[in-house]
Amino acid sequence: MFIFVFGIARIAAMKNLPVLGDSLTESAMIDTRTAPYAALLLRIALGVMFLAHGLTKLLVFTLPGTAQFFAKIGFAGWLAYPVTFFEIGAGVLLILGVVPRWVAVIATVQLFVASTVHFGNGWGFSNPNGGWEYPIFLSVAAAVLALLGDGKFALVKSCLLYTSPSPRDS
Repeated sequence: MFIFVFGIARIAAMKNLPVLGDSLTESAMIDTRTAPYAALLLRIALGVMFLAHGLTKLLVFTLPGTAQFFAKIGFAGWLAYPVTFFEIGAGVLLILGVVPRWVAVIATVQLFVASTVHFGNGWGFSNPNGGWEYPIFLSVAAAVLALLGDGKFALVKSCLLYTSPSPRDS
């Protein structure tokens, strides 16, 4: 066993790979070749979810029906209108990749606020009136997209409010 472990460590050292016990750098922790595709998949999945939810509010429940539901659960009824249009717009923007990082930041907040309705219903979303596991998961997924970045094939890249200083600026 010792020879096997020693041999793996020796191969890793020859190939300049991190070995157990080595301090990992950011580049070793994230596969920079596939991360943009991961962000793309997450972006499209969130976009489809938002589009489906917004269109359901608009076409199935109707805006007045959604406003009534919002009022019934403790939100101002008029919030149904901006929420519905945000969900439709956010879905389209995420799918197309138009400033997806910033859309995801706003979506994180919107999804968290929406999940507060479910806090009293317990964890499982199959509980009566739905638990908080699904909306919180979506909120975390949106936060991950905001932190991860725009992803591959974004039409309009999100600009950052700051840039990290380059080594030559120090």
